[in-house]
Parts: sequence; C-alpha cells; structure tokens
Amino acid sequence: MIDKRVGSPAEAVAPIHEGAVVMIGGFGEAGSPIELIHALIDQGTKNLTAINNNTGNGEVGLAALIGNGQVSKMICSYPRSSRSRLFPELYRAGRIELELVPQGTLAERIRAGGAGIPAFYTPAAVGTPLAGGKQTREFDGHPYLLERWLKADFALVRCDTADRVGNLTYNKTARNFGPLMCMAAETTIVQARRVVEPGEIDPEHVVTPGVFVDRVVEVSEPLHESRLIAEGRRYP
Repeated sequence: MIDKRVGSPAEAVAPIHEGAVVMIGGFGEAGSPIELIHALIDQGTKNLTAINNNTGNGEVGLAALIGNGQVSKMICSYPRSSRSRLFPELYRAGRIELELVPQGTLAERIRAGGAGIPAFYTPAAVGTPLAGGKQTREFDGHPYLLERWLKADFALVRCDTADRVGNLTYNKTARNFGPLMCMAAETTIVQARRVVEPGEIDPEHVVTPGVFVDRVVEVSEPLHESRLIAEGRRYP
C-alpha cells in the first residue's frame, strides 16, 4: 500500500504550480485548511483560481492568500461576509475576477466534476443576472439553466483523522465541501489532525476513500480562523 504521508505543509503544497485551479475546503472557518493555505502563501505561487464557499475572513487563511495577490480569480457563493475585507477591496479595484455561483449549484458543480458529469440543468438563478449567456431549457413547464462541472488541478482539504493510505474521516460540519473536492481534483492534499495506521479507522466510518487522496500531512493542533481574527493576527 502506498504511504501518502508527507513531512510538512510546505512539502504537501510544493506541487502547486502557477496558474493552477485550486479547490479549498471550508465553510467559513469550519474545515478551513489554514496550515496548507499559509504554506501556499509562503511558497508564493501566483495566478491561482480558487474555488471555495466564500473569500475568507480577516487577514488569515484564504483571505490572506487573496490579499497577498496570489489569486487572480475566485469562484464562490459568498464573496463578502461580516469579516471579509481584502477581497472586496481588490474586487472594487479591478484586481481580481469573480465568478458568483449559488451555493447549491456550487456543490453540485463540484460533485459533477468528481462524478464525470460534464453538465446538468438546475432552476437556480433562472431570471437573474447569473443566467446571462447560459443555455436554458424547459422541463415540465419550468425553465432550467445548464451549468457545467467544476474540476481542479488541486484540492486543499482538512480532515479529522486519516490513515497513511489516505482514508479520511471528518469532524461534523467541518466535512462540508471536503469529500466532493477530493473527488473533483487531480491531486488532493489533506491536512489531518491525526494520522493512524491502516485498519485503525472503522471502514464504516470512512467518508473519503484513499483512492481520492494523494498527499497527507499531520497537523495535530490546527489553527482556528476565528481565534486568529479575535487576536488581531494576520499572515504572513
């Protein structure tokens, strides 16, 4: 069996190249792989397209990656929240591109990418500016928009427990987009609170099978976005 462990977050993100499409797990703070994101900031890789539920908060994690000028385009559902500042400033200045996607459509586009389904129809966004340029068809008397799958070169995901061959479990809502992103990326990079030997995770508890995971790094005491923001921290 392939041992997928790597020694550090820096080593884990080393393959991410300029211009890559990167899915980043997390629903706000829940499940955000902050250590992997900070390692990507240290690496300095630029011109990234990032796919996430939002655009980060404060000046840590995803927000810091954006603020550091490494993201040229965001694909997300919530580009502005109560504690987001960096993305709105850059967007108003015309320095970053935004593709706005309804949240359910975002999840289904990622799922479709992992399942090999190139497109699907949905009623979400019919009759709104987001429908511009998209094919519309009628089913049972109702209009639907054609939406394309989302795939990525890399996914950065946080889990609770992994074994060294990449089987994953998650902690409650920190699961969010993680399992879908693992399936939709060419290379999946995971930070785990603990890494165990194969067989130590009950097979019935495995959420993401190791076949969808390429690199695993143990981060036993992961950072929490809200605490960093409350302390006035920023990165780098």
